[in-house]
Amino acid sequence: MVFGAGGGTSSYREAEETDLILLWGSNARETHPIFFHHLLKGIHNGARLYTVDPRRTSSAEWADVWLGLDVGSDIALANAVGREIIAAGLEDRAFIDHATEGFEAYTATVEPYTLEYAERESGVPADAIRDLAHAYATADRAMICWTLGITEHHNAVDNVLALINLALLTGHVGTYGSGINPLRGQNNVQGGGDMGALPNRLPGFQHVENNDLRAKFDRTWGVAVPPHRGWTLSEMFDAMERHELTTVYCIGENPLQSEADQTRARHLLEGLEFLVVQDLFLTKTAELADVVLPASAAWAEAEGTVTNSERRVQRVRKALDPPGDARDDLWIIYELARRMGYDPGSSAAEDVWNEVRSLSPAHAGMSYARLEELGGLQWPCYDEAHPGELFLHSRLWEDPLPGRRVPFMPTEHDPPVDKLTDEFPIRLTTGRRLDSYNTGVQTAGYTSPLRRGESLDISPEDAHAYGLAEGERVCVISRRGRVEVPVRIDESLRPGLTFMTLHFQDDVATNLLTIDATDPKSGTAEFKATAIRIEKLEATVPA
Repeated sequence: MVFGAGGGTSSYREAEETDLILLWGSNARETHPIFFHHLLKGIHNGARLYTVDPRRTSSAEWADVWLGLDVGSDIALANAVGREIIAAGLEDRAFIDHATEGFEAYTATVEPYTLEYAERESGVPADAIRDLAHAYATADRAMICWTLGITEHHNAVDNVLALINLALLTGHVGTYGSGINPLRGQNNVQGGGDMGALPNRLPGFQHVENNDLRAKFDRTWGVAVPPHRGWTLSEMFDAMERHELTTVYCIGENPLQSEADQTRARHLLEGLEFLVVQDLFLTKTAELADVVLPASAAWAEAEGTVTNSERRVQRVRKALDPPGDARDDLWIIYELARRMGYDPGSSAAEDVWNEVRSLSPAHAGMSYARLEELGGLQWPCYDEAHPGELFLHSRLWEDPLPGRRVPFMPTEHDPPVDKLTDEFPIRLTTGRRLDSYNTGVQTAGYTSPLRRGESLDISPEDAHAYGLAEGERVCVISRRGRVEVPVRIDESLRPGLTFMTLHFQDDVATNLLTIDATDPKSGTAEFKATAIRIEKLEATVPA
């Protein structure tokens, strides 16, 4: 974390009032529709929208400029944008000198990334790269937003750092209407991270290896918190392979169908000594479990809070009781603790939240009464007189600068692990559609007029080259597996690029194809860049 906190810097309202929005690796129109409504207000108010995405998505249809880059060339493009800003003298030297460090090293790193080099590596025309660089650098207010198109790569963290470098270069951070924002893929992904669902953080993003920070948790909980970081999900599977992890308690996750290499995931999950799954549905992972704990639907059957992409903590109110033997997640966890010999106290949601407030300075001022009265508050909110921070890192503009300088983090272009060859000449990228979510656990059981089954989306040019017709079933083969799937001709795709989702796992297990090449810094697998080939199936002869 360059800035020390894992949250977007800006508020939704700022997207409505900024001058330029750079949407990089995100089809927010379909995958983050609530945020996209705010973005559209910004466009209607005069903001320019630049989208960087391999596909000409429904989000790109609203853009002033779409930069259709080749999958996995994000750093080459970002570094070229940075180099052009420096070459044109458009960097904010006053901000750089006041609030940052490492500018010289960054300048040296991006120097080879000329517009011509970036055009060769990314496929984006040099003129479009230059236009983006000048527009972003000269805008009074500008925001960068990204999602899984940036982070589901083997170099996910470096991709993000390359974008953060652009904000530091231009001073587009720490002021109203300017910022850097990861859009969260579900309504409480941000809240999960805030509460310590990260291998190296305690609630409030407090580092678990900091003795002073950890000590207050030890005192409150009456146990010693392990002083070392844990494993990411990908590292957990590696530990299963080494037989170091033999028991798993899986809450609200379906890794059998969501991991990047499904064959490996099944083998390792089936080899566990003991698997417990706590979930709303009997998922494919739950079917492998030794014990299944039926949980509640948190949005309607439980009390608590959620935190969205603008860091706003909001109340969730129970509307009805869970059915049958299902129980509230908090009740299950607390009851397990008691039966294992530890009494954690009251499992009432407000009591648990007040414990969070006592331990996390960023949440200290967020009483239930204030959350009710104000319709939510944004962290950090340090006491009950604090209004919550509309945007983060304003300290970078204070003189003298309080705290440390923010470092530039130079990164180098590193293409996808799964190389294109004569045997596997086509690039497959994955993502979501508006009507469905992830492996379909939460959405597939309900009808939608927008929903269609899985398909291999392919460009008209490639369909012609392969002699494929709309709806024709083909065999898609990667270095790891194969699936059969119908073809859908999609004019948003460029030649050489195809698209699939993970929404219909029972029909088409897309992650039999994808590669689990993993980013060592974040543990994220490279879902976005698989090399495939397409083979026609022989026509069935009627009986």
